[in-house]
Parts: sequence; structure tokens; C-alpha cells
Amino acid sequence: MVTHTPLISPSKFNDTKSLVNNSTLPQITATHPERERPVKDGRGKALRQVIAAFIANLGCINTGLVFGFSAVAVPQLEDPTSFIKIDEFQASWVASLSSASTPFGCVLGGYLMDRIGRRLTLILTEIPLIFGWILIASAQNIEMIYIGRLLAGLGSGMVGAPARVYTCEVTQPHLRGMLGALASVCISFGVLLQYVLGSCLNWQILSGISSIIPVISLLSMLIMPETPNYLLNRNDVEKARFSLSRLRGSTFNVDKEIDQMVHFKQSNNVQRLTGIKDTIRALISPSTLKPFGILYLYFLIYQFSGVNTITFYAVEIFQESGTNMNKYLATIILGLVRLSFTILACIALRKCGRRPLTFISGIGCGTTMLGLGTYLYYRQYWLDNNLPMQQTWIPVACIFLYTIACTMGFLVVPWVMIGEVYPTQVRGIIGGFTTCSAHMFVFIVVKTYPFLSHSIQRYGTFWLYGCISLFGTIFFYFCLPETKGKTLQEIEDYFCGRTQTLSGKKQIGIEDTTQSVLTPLKGQLLP
Repeated sequence: MVTHTPLISPSKFNDTKSLVNNSTLPQITATHPERERPVKDGRGKALRQVIAAFIANLGCINTGLVFGFSAVAVPQLEDPTSFIKIDEFQASWVASLSSASTPFGCVLGGYLMDRIGRRLTLILTEIPLIFGWILIASAQNIEMIYIGRLLAGLGSGMVGAPARVYTCEVTQPHLRGMLGALASVCISFGVLLQYVLGSCLNWQILSGISSIIPVISLLSMLIMPETPNYLLNRNDVEKARFSLSRLRGSTFNVDKEIDQMVHFKQSNNVQRLTGIKDTIRALISPSTLKPFGILYLYFLIYQFSGVNTITFYAVEIFQESGTNMNKYLATIILGLVRLSFTILACIALRKCGRRPLTFISGIGCGTTMLGLGTYLYYRQYWLDNNLPMQQTWIPVACIFLYTIACTMGFLVVPWVMIGEVYPTQVRGIIGGFTTCSAHMFVFIVVKTYPFLSHSIQRYGTFWLYGCISLFGTIFFYFCLPETKGKTLQEIEDYFCGRTQTLSGKKQIGIEDTTQSVLTPLKGQLLP
């Protein structure tokens, strides 16, 4: 005989409302020890949250496809046998045009997310992606490829912030870090998929296959609920309760979490923004500007460490490095390494936090870029003096180690924090501005790489990237807060100035961690 607390009393066994209405449950003696045990107190069903996060981030696979396309398509288009022939100038536009339209998609996606909801925005983002890929697949001239890349970039920008905000709003703190990084995993998977398919398929067939992903994403999102946070912000408590019950499961005390969210909203006077003045006031408040400033500089440092130069020009860089390895095989292996370590970074986020992983990326990316630049400097010397190449494994090792270091922090942490650090009222629009900034940096870095390669040589370009990464690590040490395991309400309190530092008191139903909430801006590294 085992004594335990049942989910509902025998007299109301078929009344599912008793799960919500009864706050005090009687003790009875169970005669069926094999009966399913309730989930851990304070935690909903993890599988439901994983499925919701995965579906929301399906569109991010397409972002990886957009990123990886130029690496395999540009060499094919530059081939003398290509029916659409392009020069180096046109190749730079094929690589960078998607990043040119992405910032506009970021702002549009952020605006729509606050106006029509996270779910509907994620559905609408897939439309320009579908048309963009179809246009590239049927291209008869370079202009059609340009327009297709612009549409694909627009859709990629629109999906960025909504996918991450949706994920962070439907998951609990103990899962949020890991599932919030799913977007980065999906992007890495998309890059790898494009590298693999591009090594054996024509760029037009590759574009046609790429259009399948946004179609699947659109259809899957139709069955998902809106986030409880968005519904509460529109004062629709009943729909928020129903949405949360779908996301947490029948054994979870939905009312307790809803009550805590409503209490936070009321105690901090969180009102729905109804006009331009209210929106501007919210955007220039310290609770918005502080995290925006941190993430803006994070993305600046991260992008100018050269990550998307490696991604967009992978085949060309391997070819120019002097390695004897097949350039397409090396690119595929690079994509596989990126995907594997992105998954590892998702797990590490739950254990290590944001700051340690960022330090790994900053130091690792800086040293490997300096190493790659140094090798290319000596390679140029060997070519100028007709000397044989030496130690051709070094540039390959530098590129792979760079990818590992970058993936462990830079490719994951800032994207997760977009869904964590902003106030509920403007989480959509400021998240859109943040991703807009990130993709503007992508465009600048990718577009300027050929120019820098000619003006300061390739070795000078990689030295520049390395120095930016190392100096950026100093900024991260002093200014990056730790948000691991904290509720969205606790993080917002911190940036609002209501708390200087918060001690992690356990909150049944939402929080299950006991470590401190956030380090101060000059705080110590949390374990």
C-alpha cells in the first residue's frame, strides 16, 4: 500500500475541472502503484514544450539554407559551362543580397508579432520564402536570382525573432535555454543540408528542394496555439489558460502559473500599447535600451569575428587556403561539425549558462582567426617566391577549430537572449530591431569581404576578424549578464532597475533553480 496525493478525488474522477478548481487535495490510499505518477511539481510535460519549440523553429532551417546556398551555387555559376555566367562582382551580390533584405524582414516580423501574434506571424513568414526559392529555381537570368535571394532573405528575417520569442514564451525556465537554442541548431542543419545537396545537385534543383521546408513549416504552425504571454497582454485570460494547458499537459497546475503571470502584469502596470507615443515611451525605457545595447554590441562583435564570411565563402576559402582536401568534402565536414557542436551548445546552455560559452567563443574565434591569417601570410610569401606549400593541414584545422569555438557561444547565446531580455510589451518590435541589426552586420561583413581581401589581403582580413573577437571578449566579461534558469519576469525586473541583483528563490510552478538570478553588469561569472 502506497500513500500519495492523487491528481483528483475519486468522486470527481471524470471531472477534469477539478484539476483547476481544487487547490487543496485530500490524501487517500492508492491501490494501484503502477498508475502513472504526476509530473514533477512545478514542471509541465517536457515533450509538449519540445514539440512546440521544434515546430516554431522549422522555418529557421530555411535560414540555414539561405546562408549555405551561395557557398555551393556561386562556384557553379562562375563555371564556364554555366548557362548563367557571373563575374566576381555579381557573385558578391548573389552571396549578400539575401542579407540586404533580411533587416527589413526582421523589423516587419517584429511589428507583426506584436500586432497579430507570434503564431500568425510565423505562418506569414513562409510565404516570401516559398516564392523566393521557386523564383531562383526557375531563373533564366541573374536578375531573377537577385529577386529570389531578396525574397528569401526577407522571409529569413521575418522568422528570426518570432521563432525565438515564441519558443521562450511557451517553455519553462529549466528548458528555455536549451530549446531557445533550437533556432541555431536548425540554422546549422540547414547550412549542412545545403552543403551536402549542393555538392551533387545543380543549383536550380537545389532551390526547388529548398522550397519544401517553408511549406512544411507553414502547415505545421497551423495546429499550434498562440503563446500565453501574448494572449494575456491582450487581456484574454481564458484563451491564455487554454493555450497553457495545451503546452503543459493535464497534470500541470495551469491556474498557478497564469495567476503569477497576471500578478506580475498588474503589479508592474503592464498595459497593452495602443499608440505610437506609448510604443516610443516603452522603446526608450531603460528596461528596453539596456538589453538592446548589450545585444547590439554582441551581434556586432560576433558578426565581425568572421563567422558568415566562413559560411558564405566556405568553398572559396578552402580552395584558396592551399589545402589538398577536396573543397566540397571539406565544406560538408565543416557543416557537420557546425551542426554537432550547435547541438552540444544547446545542452551546455542548460548546464553552463550564457557567459562561459560566450568567453569560449570570443577567445577561440580570436586565436583561430589570427592563426589562419598568419598561415595565409606565409602562403602568400611561398607563392611569391615559388616555394612549395608547407603544413597545409594548418588552415583546415584553424577553420574547423574556429567553427567549433564560434558555434559553442556566438551562434547560440545572443539568439536565445533575444527571447529572454526584453519587456513583454515590446518584445516583438525590439526583437525585430535586434535581428535587423544582426543581419545588417551580416550583409556588411559578407559584402565587404571581397573588398577587404583585395585591399588588406586575405591574411589581413582574418587578422582583423581575430582582433575584433578578442577585444570583444573584454566587453562580454564586464557587460554581459547571466540569464540562465531565470523567469522572464525576473529578467525584466533586473533591467527595469527594480532589483540590482536577485537571489533565485524557488517559485513553485515556474522556477526550480536556487542560484542567483542575474549577475550585475560587472558581476562575477556564475557556475
